[in-house]
This record gives sequence, C-alpha cells and structure tokens, in this order.
Amino acid sequence: MASITVFAVYFVVWWVTFVAMANMGEKSQADLNDIQRGTPAGAPHSFNLKRKVFWVTIVAAIVTGFIYWVIAHSGLTLDDYPFMPDYSFNKK
Repeated sequence: MASITVFAVYFVVWWVTFVAMANMGEKSQADLNDIQRGTPAGAPHSFNLKRKVFWVTIVAAIVTGFIYWVIAHSGLTLDDYPFMPDYSFNKK
C-alpha cells in the first residue's frame, strides 16, 4: 500500500474518530450545576482539546494499522467481499 494511501486512510479515520470521541466523557454545566451566564446548560463544563487530540491520534493510529494489516498482510481483498450485487442482464 502506498504511503499516500496510508496517509489518506489515516486522515479519514482520524476525523471520524475525532467526531465520534468529541463529547465522550464530557460533563455538561447542567450535570455539575455550574451554569455560566450566557451559555447553554448543555455546554461542556471544561473541554480539554489537547487531551482529546492525543487520544484520537492514538486510536486512529491503531485503527489505521489494523486496516493496513488487513489490506497488506492478511490476503483479503475487496473481491473477497460480495457487497456489489450483479445487475447484469447476461447472467448464466
């Protein structure tokens, strides 16, 4: 697998992981009964972006490594998965 392909897969996996983990483990202001004036009650009480980016980077690297292993070393290809139905008229 080419390095640019690995980077592209990592980029997509990183963003999907970031969106999935963005609110994970966060406490809202309403949960802690500390609602700041001018903010919605559901706003996070404290959001540590550096910690989130660190963990997202670790998880995305592991997922990308697994995807790389499946493609490069396991012998599985997209041809092994019958996800495209055959709509041709010349079936035998």
